[in-house]
Amino acid sequence: MPLLGGIRPPIAVLCVLILALAGLTAKVLGPSGEPAVPQAVLSSQKHFAEDGAIALRASVDERITDLRRTVAALEAGEPAEPEQVLSDLGRTYQKWTGTTILDLKSGEVLAARGERVPLAWLDEEVLTGKHALAPRMVRLETGDVRLMTLAVLDFEDQPQQLLIASNSLSVPAINLGPFRSMAVVAQDGEVLATAGFEQNEALNSDQQRKELTFLQKQMSRLAEQAAERSAEHPVSAKEPGSRGYPGVSGTLLGDAYNGRVATAGYASLASSDPEEKRSVAAGLGLTVVAMLPVVQQQGGAAPDRGLFGLIAAGALVVLGLLAAAVLWVSVQRPLLRLFLESRRLARGDLTRPVSVPRWGEAARVGMALERLRGQLGGPVGTDGASGGKVRVGLRVPLAATAVLLLLWCVPVGLVLNRTDGSVSVPATMVNDQRERTDLVADRVRRALNEAQADLVSTSRLIDVGDPDATAARLRDALREHTRYQALYVVDDAGRVVARAGGAPHDWSDDKDLPLIRVSGKGGTKPVIQAGAPVPEHKGTTLVGEVRVEFLNSLLKRPGLGEVRVVNAEAETLAASGGFLAFEDLPDNALADLVRAGNVPVGAGPVENGLLIRDGGGVTVAAAAPFSGGGVASDIGWSVVSRQDAEHFQITPYEREDRSVLAGLLGLAAIVLCLGWVYLVVARPLRALATSAEKLADGDLKTVHYPRYQDEVGAVVRSLELIRQQLQARRQNQARRPAEPSLGAGGR
Repeated sequence: MPLLGGIRPPIAVLCVLILALAGLTAKVLGPSGEPAVPQAVLSSQKHFAEDGAIALRASVDERITDLRRTVAALEAGEPAEPEQVLSDLGRTYQKWTGTTILDLKSGEVLAARGERVPLAWLDEEVLTGKHALAPRMVRLETGDVRLMTLAVLDFEDQPQQLLIASNSLSVPAINLGPFRSMAVVAQDGEVLATAGFEQNEALNSDQQRKELTFLQKQMSRLAEQAAERSAEHPVSAKEPGSRGYPGVSGTLLGDAYNGRVATAGYASLASSDPEEKRSVAAGLGLTVVAMLPVVQQQGGAAPDRGLFGLIAAGALVVLGLLAAAVLWVSVQRPLLRLFLESRRLARGDLTRPVSVPRWGEAARVGMALERLRGQLGGPVGTDGASGGKVRVGLRVPLAATAVLLLLWCVPVGLVLNRTDGSVSVPATMVNDQRERTDLVADRVRRALNEAQADLVSTSRLIDVGDPDATAARLRDALREHTRYQALYVVDDAGRVVARAGGAPHDWSDDKDLPLIRVSGKGGTKPVIQAGAPVPEHKGTTLVGEVRVEFLNSLLKRPGLGEVRVVNAEAETLAASGGFLAFEDLPDNALADLVRAGNVPVGAGPVENGLLIRDGGGVTVAAAAPFSGGGVASDIGWSVVSRQDAEHFQITPYEREDRSVLAGLLGLAAIVLCLGWVYLVVARPLRALATSAEKLADGDLKTVHYPRYQDEVGAVVRSLELIRQQLQARRQNQARRPAEPSLGAGGR
């Protein structure tokens, strides 16, 4: 009998799966003490570091792009004096610590603004070769590190000039919240910049100074580990098939001090889309590390957790053995008996009656075999079963087996370890939700400020008197800036002078209206407009319509849930998922958060976080109004986020997930093994019963072919042999009357 054929393998596999699931149940539902730091808190630090890396990468790339774009625009116009170039550059973009223009041939400094830019690092390698004019990190005499961005000014009929802009590699200007610190780390693990550490002068006691020293040492040690891990390739650093952040990111666990554990997340600077758009900042080898001391969890495993897991595993073993016994008694043993009886009849042993099973398809086959034994010439037995049809089939024991196993799967998957609205959520998760929401709000605000600043830069290059040249300039700008869906110039009467991209919308020159505004209420999507007055043309404005999809892409961050941008009336303007234009927030509590966030407190509006317990669910929500400067800070917009706490990797939800997983695994075992029995044994046995009854009724023409090399197939082969014997017997009986008897016609 082949190893994988017949009734034995599915029953054996069912027993093995039940024992394995019982062992897994005893482990995952048994003792599981609280970890020192919940995995949800560690994951949140990783996401925070990723947000910081995204903000730093976008800031560095934007500065480099703005400088190169400005140089290209200057070269397209009339030659300008170096002092005028730096003056216009400083008025348009307030983002460089120092700028310098020097004569490329003689090295003479022609103009300088802001912080003095050192020139000792300039050599032939910087200006020529494969990596010519690439951004460089330079250390100043003070020990600070600056990012130097270079561009060549090549005016017609003038010597070439080198424009150098200096940037500090500081931590992004984001709200770190209480106790969190962040660092920018070089490839060798050196900390280039930090933020969040309190100054010694602000500390009140020696104990606080000792804790500060401990945290600074932890940051240095964790920064070295993060730099080493960030050197891996992003593909090999992730699990196979995982996506998410395009760079290398992860979590680190430091030492404990005074009841708090140093937790850290790290993320290397990476392009938002490495396959389509390369990032200059991503090639600098920088890593962002976010560190937060977290109160160490003291709770251990409950004393009854181990007994609970053993009871659940024991119940599964008992029910599994009962299920296997049902299959053995009702399916395996009758089938093996039929196999032996059919083989005996096929060999010609007709002396004793067939042992007929009590019920099911096996009983039908047994009664047919008993009738066939009589047709083969065997003596009529007194123990033979009656000829009535048996209505109950193998579906009944299979259903009984499934019910026995479901008695364990359903309670474990749907009842045990269920959570409700009383689940304790770490306060760190609420704080991180609030601070990460504020970070996203800062990111959106900066993007809108950049959009308006780009319009200011472009407005100085257009000639309103030449509509064709203006339209060409707008088309070039639209190709360079993917954040716009349309660019157009509007005069003081509201007429569109030149345009590029989609259809323009109305723009009012009212001084009371902000330069960034939203319209289109009642339409399918909001219309977000940014404007910049055209110099020397009073009332003429360059307007750019920002794509809603661009804002949506800024809101998609893992571990933050659903994120929306809303106006002062709490109406949705953009969202990380699908939304209706100007729809209200789905929860009144979120609208209250928005209104509370826009109330001036101290220096201005502040972000707010909230833990919402509604019925059996827990939700973490936060709202952060726009603040921090620029034309977008006063438009009254806010970023709102919310996510279900059940997505957090904390012990109560992990236990619930494990229980559901155990129930699903049990259900999978039921479907696999019982489906195996049904397809390989039950259905072929029903077909065998029908064939045996037809053969017993006199159908000797139908040939019986075995479909499987198992017990059922063996019975089918025996039936075929019996059919051939019956056919030969009938032919012999038909031939005998035709033969002349001995002595016929004699004397």
